[in-house]
Amino acid sequence: MNNFIVDFYCAKARLVIELDGSQHYTEDGLAHDSERTNILNALGLMVIRFPNTEIDNNFPSVCNKIDNIIKSRLP
Repeated sequence: MNNFIVDFYCAKARLVIELDGSQHYTEDGLAHDSERTNILNALGLMVIRFPNTEIDNNFPSVCNKIDNIIKSRLP
């Protein structure tokens, strides 16, 4: 069984939100994240990722994106 700790999870929308620092953009980091995302998707979860720089520089836009995705996934 795969066990993961995600950054944020909205159970009602079955949404995983990941905040990615520089280690996620190495060859190993990208491969690990891709495998993990595929597993989470197979469980019916949607995974969205935001680079830390986007969080730091454009937080309101990130919040809007998350809000829109959650609204689109709720009945």
